[in-house]
Amino acid sequence: MDERLRRWRLVLGGDADGTGCALGGTDAQMDGALAALYNGGKGEGADERSGGLGASAPRVARWLGDIRSYFPSTVVQVMQKDAVERLNLTRLLLEPEMLEAVEPDVHMVGTLLSLNRVMPEKARESARALVRKVVSELERRLVQKTKAAVTGALDRSARTHRPKRVADIDWDRTIRANLKNYLPERNTVVPSRLVGYGRRQRAVQREVVLCIDQSGSMAASVVYSSVFGAVLASMRSLRTSLVVFDTAVVDLTDQLHDPVELLFGTQLGGGTDINRAIAYSQGLITRPTDSIFILISDLYEGGVRQEMLRRVAQMTAAGVQVIVLLALSDEGAPFYDRDNAAALAALGVPAFACTPDAFPALMAAAIERRDIGQWAERELERTAT
Repeated sequence: MDERLRRWRLVLGGDADGTGCALGGTDAQMDGALAALYNGGKGEGADERSGGLGASAPRVARWLGDIRSYFPSTVVQVMQKDAVERLNLTRLLLEPEMLEAVEPDVHMVGTLLSLNRVMPEKARESARALVRKVVSELERRLVQKTKAAVTGALDRSARTHRPKRVADIDWDRTIRANLKNYLPERNTVVPSRLVGYGRRQRAVQREVVLCIDQSGSMAASVVYSSVFGAVLASMRSLRTSLVVFDTAVVDLTDQLHDPVELLFGTQLGGGTDINRAIAYSQGLITRPTDSIFILISDLYEGGVRQEMLRRVAQMTAAGVQVIVLLALSDEGAPFYDRDNAAALAALGVPAFACTPDAFPALMAAAIERRDIGQWAERELERTAT
């Protein structure tokens, strides 16, 4: 069979009439798994094992096992997400058998967190194990990169041009800064300017407040924020706070040591009162000029809009580095309130989406008090090329 024709047949679905291509064996089973999701179980391989998911938890669990054997994990994750949305399988995800069959990913964690309050006890441990697996994978991917970026930024921000001791001189940077003073006849660089390290501080150097919108559209951002919050909280040079909000505000700072527990402390969905969340966060900031406030929200404000903008203006005027992320996820910016984003930009606070891989560099830029708007523009140009 022509490989291109076979692929088109799998993509288009339906019977063999359209392509003149009949499927058999594993291809027919793959077609049945796809048909069960995308055209109501009418594929050639749509038998009782894979065709038509209905409302049976065992049958869905078998289907989930089938797709994991036929497709790579990235495709499985897309199909799982589509199954939840297209076939209304949310209720079935409360079954332990289902939870053990799914391919863990950020979107599945978000779905489970939205069901947290109605999840039966028998499913809770399976759900917790799935969430922990996803969190562990994210930590493996992000922890070292984040710590390296933040530590480097703190070291750079502590540099001085008046080192008090010879041991505090950064000779590599000092030589590079004085190459224009090279004397070839003596084969020597005469340093007119020293570059050194400030005394390493054991005390807190920056305060970081993560303020996270836990409305349903922000599910992936909540997951990533919990992981980053735990990483930042583990660094002695930072004092990290994390609050989540809908119409109420919940301070989860005391759970930053365990991002899984933190995630189960959230409640996805509901309304949004950004103004109330910012008001609470202001009370956590004790050293404005050494503080970074990160609001992660789609900016659909259900509270008092003008008061929200006034509070942001107060924070920036006091010296707080304010950053607004429309999303912290791999999907880019969701639908967001463009009027509020424009109003924040007018206050000198640009709102933009950030990927998890770019977040460590964003934190480094914030610690060094670089222009975050320019950083975001460069990052957008870099990812576009």
